[in-house]
Amino acid sequence: MRCRGEVEPLPPAPQPPSAAAQAQECYSEGAGSDSLQRDALQLHAGPTSLEFLTALKRSVLHRSDSLISLFPITAKLKTMSSNLPPATAAGAKNKPLSPFRKRGSLQYAASTADLRGARHLLTSQHSLPGIPVALKQSIDLRTSMDGKYKEIAEELFSRTLAESEMRSAPYEFPEDSPIEQLEERRQRLERQISQDVKFEPDILLRAKQEFMKTDSATDLEYMREQSQSPDLQEREPVPEKEYQRVAISGEEKCGVPFTDLLDAAKCVVKALFIRQKYMGLSLQSFCRTTARCLQELSERPLELDVCEEEIPETSGTAGLNAYATGRPPASGKHPYENPDPASMPPDAGYGCKMVDGVMHVYTTRSALEKGTELDLPYPDLQEYIADMNVMMALIINGPVKSFCYRRLQYLSSKFQMHILLNEMKELAAQKKVPHRDFYNIRKVDTHIHASSCMNQKHLLRFIKRAMKKYPKDIVHVERGKGQTLMQVFETMNLTAFDLSVDTLDMHADRNTFHRFDKFNAKYNPIGESILREIFIKTDNYIEGKYFGHIIKEVMADLEESKYQNVELRLSIYGRCRDEWDKLAEWAVKHQVYSTNVRWLVQVPRLFDVYRTKKQLCNFQEMLENIFTPLFEVTVNPGSHPELHLFLQHVVGFDSVDDESKPEQHIFNLDSPLPGNWTEEDNPPYSYYLYYMYANMTVLNHLRRQRGFPTLVLRPHCGEAGPIHHLVSGFMLSENISHGLLLRKAPVLQYLYYLAQIGIAMSPLSNNSLFLSYHRNPLPEYLSRGLVVSLSTDDPLQFHFTKEPLMEEYSIAAQVWKLSSCDMCELARNSVLMSGFSQRVKCSWLGPNHTKEGQECNDIRRTNVPDIRVAYRYETLCEELNLITQAIRTDELETIEEEESLCWAAGHGEK
Repeated sequence: MRCRGEVEPLPPAPQPPSAAAQAQECYSEGAGSDSLQRDALQLHAGPTSLEFLTALKRSVLHRSDSLISLFPITAKLKTMSSNLPPATAAGAKNKPLSPFRKRGSLQYAASTADLRGARHLLTSQHSLPGIPVALKQSIDLRTSMDGKYKEIAEELFSRTLAESEMRSAPYEFPEDSPIEQLEERRQRLERQISQDVKFEPDILLRAKQEFMKTDSATDLEYMREQSQSPDLQEREPVPEKEYQRVAISGEEKCGVPFTDLLDAAKCVVKALFIRQKYMGLSLQSFCRTTARCLQELSERPLELDVCEEEIPETSGTAGLNAYATGRPPASGKHPYENPDPASMPPDAGYGCKMVDGVMHVYTTRSALEKGTELDLPYPDLQEYIADMNVMMALIINGPVKSFCYRRLQYLSSKFQMHILLNEMKELAAQKKVPHRDFYNIRKVDTHIHASSCMNQKHLLRFIKRAMKKYPKDIVHVERGKGQTLMQVFETMNLTAFDLSVDTLDMHADRNTFHRFDKFNAKYNPIGESILREIFIKTDNYIEGKYFGHIIKEVMADLEESKYQNVELRLSIYGRCRDEWDKLAEWAVKHQVYSTNVRWLVQVPRLFDVYRTKKQLCNFQEMLENIFTPLFEVTVNPGSHPELHLFLQHVVGFDSVDDESKPEQHIFNLDSPLPGNWTEEDNPPYSYYLYYMYANMTVLNHLRRQRGFPTLVLRPHCGEAGPIHHLVSGFMLSENISHGLLLRKAPVLQYLYYLAQIGIAMSPLSNNSLFLSYHRNPLPEYLSRGLVVSLSTDDPLQFHFTKEPLMEEYSIAAQVWKLSSCDMCELARNSVLMSGFSQRVKCSWLGPNHTKEGQECNDIRRTNVPDIRVAYRYETLCEELNLITQAIRTDELETIEEEESLCWAAGHGEK
């Protein structure tokens, strides 16, 4: 046999078959292809090295898509460019340097350093009806949906109401999705090819290794030339050197036409601008990296550090630990001691009045109508509805949905490739750190309710101990007559000996799945609401004595563990105005405080229940009961001294209830104002969230003006119910709890990733209520780069051990095979999204934790390798650059077309 243009091989000799013959025999038996057989014979026949390596590379790449990452392709091989004809080489030099082509996608142009720069303080912005402030930029974000947002949103809301049982169907990809079919077909092909590659002869393996050396050396030389470019030296961040990166080259990087990419990019950027506006307005945090990227598209100055505290400069580790431990002063004085009004800040003399559901603050109390109103901004209702309609229209846009789905799939695949290439290096980096491991890094349970923060065995032991220690305490009043604790149990025909965990019957089981009513009944020990009132309520006949004791026992366990922290939720219902004072008096009287604990206040969405019982006249009365005491204590701390002390340790608001309950109303401009909402139907989720956000925004500006800590909004969102709950959460919340429905909404999931919104997930809780454990999207969210953390929700109902947070981590690690790096990353995320002060976070994460990139990480404190942090940062920068460069390229092409038209018109006039 004679190969093309080659020397005729020598006649065979009576000796063992050659390597080429072995290769031909092996591939002719089963796995090999004709092209690989020819390449093996050509190697024996002796072609030139470059021609063979090129042919071999082409054939191997055609054989297996999975080998692409092993054979990096470079368009600028010096050895190949030297053989090009002069005309081709000249044409290559004159090629335009634009990062886009009209019908292509992004070429790789790393500009992540654009997102780094000097720090700027964020000044408060004022929001007025009309065009949103954050959208007044010079770029053109018009899409084909402009002018149709209201119609699209109303149609979507109507569909949600009409088909409550199929509320998530419009956002779920069908089973026969073409994308999924292609993915499945590709995986089958890869499995077949991986079996074929096992039969590859040694001669081809050696050839591939030689080719990899040659190609890698050429790539390295090309990258060195690129790095010497002055533009890239100014723009490129300092990378983590010792890990393998996955890069995509070529013109079709995102797999969609440029017009679809441009339309999707405009929609995504518009949504990010909307969130940035609402976060800045309410003094909540917004991702630094995303803010820098958006600033490139806007003429507005960069606004950062919205709610960060000024951390004093200290020298050395001792100085840092002095202020960053978060512990009481060295004198040992308890923070709740001596609530003397005389020691409080002075009265500001302001007056407060609620108008159309939002609190207004005036300079004097005497005549609120005639007084001058303080300039405390909040979002106008008309503006919020318009932004909500825009968001609802974006998430059902077909091209945008396809683009976001593709990017999410790419992020998952890229992370898997990162793990294959760098898992051992991440593990080695962790082993180099002395003393630190998963057990002694800080973790925060970012979603846990105070009334169920103990496990069932703990509660049982406390009840038995109380029955033996306080049998004659009057704990309840029945028909005007007091009952002792012993009498209460005697009416149930129970003694301390009779009680057991099974008797309490407070643990969720298979009967609570999709039955939120049965789950709520589990809060009653032995099925008796009177025991719930006695033991796990703050407002009862004994003023929450037992509940305070058991909470302090939980706090003692946390302090003993040292590295576990929690953010407990306490309830304010809005039925009467003295709820805040009673709650604060409970905390101060029983000294319920720990350095390991911060508080969130949850507002159950139960207006319909209170209205039916005639406890409230309208929805505005409920809002006044919730927010009026907060404004009064901010204006004059001496008027509510205990509340002023308690609020120093409250970090935010939560909105809770069963999200799966159908909503009978669409929130739009025709909705009644809170003062006119007198019907017994419950307002929709977005209605609750908007008025909580609007009042919190005014309160935050007032508290910041007075020098008090501000609050954030962190609601339950996306556990069940319609998808627009997640839209409201995206616009108004700093972070959310649950977020399960993001798995059915690719656009929102991609937006939550780009904005780096924290999501506190509780897989064991979801497993008992809404979603089986193996279907939980937490590992998928984590691989794609969403900021997720593990939380317990209700240890009393879902957990068995004394350390429910560690139980949550251990089960997740076993079921999903999480690595030590994954678990440490989850723990670091929980600290970042928690409400602990920046000073405390400096001690737990390092003094540079607010910076971008790997500089923010201190592996000696977090045990998260710099490789993982650098990968997350670089991947986020690439995704942001993808959408921003598409918009910038379109703007440049528009300018060029306008200039050419102007030149042609001027030439015609001449």
